[in-house]
Amino acid sequence: MQMGLEGKVALVTGGARGIGFAAARMMAAEGAKLVLVDINGDAARKAAEDLSATTAALGVAADISNRDDVKRMVESAVAQFGGIDIFVNSAAVLDDKLFLDSDVEDWQRMLNVCLYGPMTCLKAILPGMVERGYGRVVCLASDSARIGQARLSYYAAAKAGVIALVKSVAQEVGTSGVTLNVVSPGATNTPLRIARENSLLAQMGEEKYARRQKSVLKMYPTGRIGEPDDIGAAILFLASDRASWITGQVLSVNGGFAMP
Repeated sequence: MQMGLEGKVALVTGGARGIGFAAARMMAAEGAKLVLVDINGDAARKAAEDLSATTAALGVAADISNRDDVKRMVESAVAQFGGIDIFVNSAAVLDDKLFLDSDVEDWQRMLNVCLYGPMTCLKAILPGMVERGYGRVVCLASDSARIGQARLSYYAAAKAGVIALVKSVAQEVGTSGVTLNVVSPGATNTPLRIARENSLLAQMGEEKYARRQKSVLKMYPTGRIGEPDDIGAAILFLASDRASWITGQVLSVNGGFAMP
């Protein structure tokens, strides 16, 4: 089934690895041109090179919490491909602290990347979409934003802000042919999560960590943690013409962990 992505230009933040790269690879297979953005420029360029056999791809270094970086990111995409049809925000940071052990520096870092970052990108990208009368935006949130989760309080708060942002902006630009939606993953085997799990293993020891893993898996009716391709497939759908009448929605992809 064709998804209507042939010749479309997709910009993916956090596109060098994990969920962002999985979504980019799937969009490339459908004929989209890719702009892969990462704070690590070498990783972004390497990811673009990996996709270059399938489609035209550009790797760009940018910190989405920096307005000048975002401006240059958009200018690079427009200079290379003429415009941006699809925007996927997958860039994020993660922390693992009790709220009472965190401080304002932790909160600010989280908000800068996970909330102000998507805001800054939307401010830079949406005008072109509105002018051309077409756009697909998919932002990543988290089910922790919908139900809360211990040790992820300010991450959950930032992602809840993304959900509210997307729903609100979707109402403002819907008549311009632009849709905005959220994909809300459960626990997924991304580099961020793997690093967090390795830290927990070191803190807890193998036996205690193994018991924790068993209890975690019991919370997932599917009996497993998600993989980047599980989330990438949902992003692909919402970025496609098959989803042209879907906007302002939150799609949980979580193995049944939460059913809000």
